[in-house]
Amino acid sequence: MLEIIDKLHNAEAHIRSLCEPWADTTSHAGRMVMTVFSGIAEFEKELIKERTSTGRHLAKKRGVKFGRPSKINPEQRSLMKRLLSEGESIKNIAKAMNTHPSTIYRNLEIQ
Repeated sequence: MLEIIDKLHNAEAHIRSLCEPWADTTSHAGRMVMTVFSGIAEFEKELIKERTSTGRHLAKKRGVKFGRPSKINPEQRSLMKRLLSEGESIKNIAKAMNTHPSTIYRNLEIQ
């Protein structure tokens, strides 16, 4: 926001809100208030980012898994491995399990 206001100032343009008297870059006081509010907004944004990151980290420690659930369950995964060891192709395994071959490759990488 400060960069935008600075670009406008360099272009000799100003911001003046019709509803908010403090949002007025034509005066020194208005520019100061805009600077303070921008700083507070940036500070709050960083706090939110930090809290979110901490929350995700703690959730992962508790074993919470993020993202889409796996389409393949452990029994299907063991069947995949058995079929692959018997010489079955990835394409045929995927067809038999009603999934895409990339899902088979992805699940084989997990183990």
